[in-house]
Amino acid sequence: MKIEDEIKQAAFRDDYQKAHVNLIFTANWLQQQQSGFFKQFGLTLPQFNILRILRGQHPRPATVNLLIERMLDKTSNASRIVDKLEAKQLVTRRVCPSNRRAVDIRISEDGLALLGRLDAAMASQQFGVQNLTLAEAAQLSGLLDKIRD
Repeated sequence: MKIEDEIKQAAFRDDYQKAHVNLIFTANWLQQQQSGFFKQFGLTLPQFNILRILRGQHPRPATVNLLIERMLDKTSNASRIVDKLEAKQLVTRRVCPSNRRAVDIRISEDGLALLGRLDAAMASQQFGVQNLTLAEAAQLSGLLDKIRD
């Protein structure tokens, strides 16, 4: 569906404004789709993001600062998210033996198992990008990178 139909706006000032509005609308749409998907696994999108970062670090520990650097949503409160993941037994937290002020965060076996189930479920959930060809997906990714330059 076209952006004009989605937001009930017939005209835009120019194609730059239209692209900007479409980008914001689509980003929010994607976030809603993903939130609904992750909810069935008892996770939020930021929790999933932290679990993926920790799996990438596995078996090495991560710090809260490392998580903040790598998170997709830089406004998320990484410490609070880790607290919630620890309560769900998806991560472990221990004082770093070599630096008592630092805390080592690791993904647990339960966290790895959950991500394994999510990987399988996500294989069929492309959240709209499956409507693009591989060339279009690559072009879109390049254009998004260009916007941030």
